[in-house]
Amino acid sequence: MPLLLSIDTSTRGCSVALHQDGQLLSNYDLLAEKSSSGMLTTLIYNAVEHAGFQLVDVDAFAVAKGPGSYTGLRIAVSTAKGLCFALDKPLISVNTLEAMTLQLKSFFPANYLFCPMLDARRMEVYCAVLDAELHFVEATQAKIMDEQSFNELLTERSVVFFGDGAEKCQRILGQNPNAHFPSAAIFPSAKTVGELAWKRFQDQQFEEVAAFEPFYLKDFMATTPKPKSY
Repeated sequence: MPLLLSIDTSTRGCSVALHQDGQLLSNYDLLAEKSSSGMLTTLIYNAVEHAGFQLVDVDAFAVAKGPGSYTGLRIAVSTAKGLCFALDKPLISVNTLEAMTLQLKSFFPANYLFCPMLDARRMEVYCAVLDAELHFVEATQAKIMDEQSFNELLTERSVVFFGDGAEKCQRILGQNPNAHFPSAAIFPSAKTVGELAWKRFQDQQFEEVAAFEPFYLKDFMATTPKPKSY
């Protein structure tokens, strides 16, 4: 039965999951700041070993491709590609926002829409709108929140806003009766990346390992250090 190892470091934390034939065997989620750079390889090792396997037993590697943190995405994709090259295994990618929606959709009516949001700069978020079948109603985008955001959708449908960027949205749209904000925090997780990757594995939807790049959505913008005053 096929083994899939999934990785998600789209935001501040680090998540690894191992699935066999679509069933979860092990899952490690670490939400500490900047944990992906120092703990990812340890979590990968633990997820495989504690399930009674070795890395060579894994049939494919899946990664959350973004959007998200530039550094986090780069670490996850580089790690996944390295494992694929070293072990001659295929690579599967999953949209981070799609995987987040899978965590939540079963808790709401089937006619609701879902808008996962990841925090970006100032009033900006990375977001998308999906239905309960995980079809994209609005494509992944970088969006600056204001009073007009999602007006057309909210006139006709109930929309669930969630993720670490939803707080910005709630301050503006929280009074709209069709805007819903779950009290539980929803973070990207390799568990649902693996669930979606299993379907892609069955359909042989693999990435070209050498050419694959994260879905950064926006170019990296480095901050300029302020000059020291003496």
